[in-house]
Amino acid sequence: AGGSAKQGRDRRFQAILPLRGKILNVEKARVDKMLANEEIRTIVAALGCGIGRDDFTLERLRYEKIIIMTDADVDGSHIRTLLLTFFFRHMRELIDKGHLYIAQPPLYRYKKGSQEIYLYDEEDREELLKKQAKDDREKVTLQRYKGLGEMNPAQLWKTTMDPENRTLLQVTIDEAFEADLIFSKLMGDQVEPRRQFIEENAKYVRNLDI
Repeated sequence: AGGSAKQGRDRRFQAILPLRGKILNVEKARVDKMLANEEIRTIVAALGCGIGRDDFTLERLRYEKIIIMTDADVDGSHIRTLLLTFFFRHMRELIDKGHLYIAQPPLYRYKKGSQEIYLYDEEDREELLKKQAKDDREKVTLQRYKGLGEMNPAQLWKTTMDPENRTLLQVTIDEAFEADLIFSKLMGDQVEPRRQFIEENAKYVRNLDI
């Protein structure tokens, strides 16, 4: 996905930082171990604002929006949770000031003749298929995207990266104490299915059409 994103981005104002799989679980890691992790060091260096209470300075942040873009599957949800835990624990001001977002890539691509529609959830899919059943029976193609890498650069730009068309979830924290409990539940010793993360954390996220 990193290759498609790099090719599809607008180089004038977008930068891509590919991550190699799941980052360190900072909920359980000592500070020295966390700072020795290559992926964490890369994120800190790319953002430029430092890390932790003593070193973090928001004015040094190099980007207005930090957008987490992962596959729409269980692994993608786990990676997203690990990243959110890291930002919550060590760069919380990014969340407080509204700089952290989650990209919403499509789940399906519907094609009928020259018509092309991208569907972002199962409800959209079911509704469209019901409508299709009532209309003419012209051949249609319904492609399920298992990951971002299945989209070519043009498709990834059009659906997920273009500021004119994309949908982002802005991560917000209404009450730090409650958010801390949720992150501890998700990433601490009590292991819960990560696929439920978005539903459980919905109160801290609002849907934005940006």
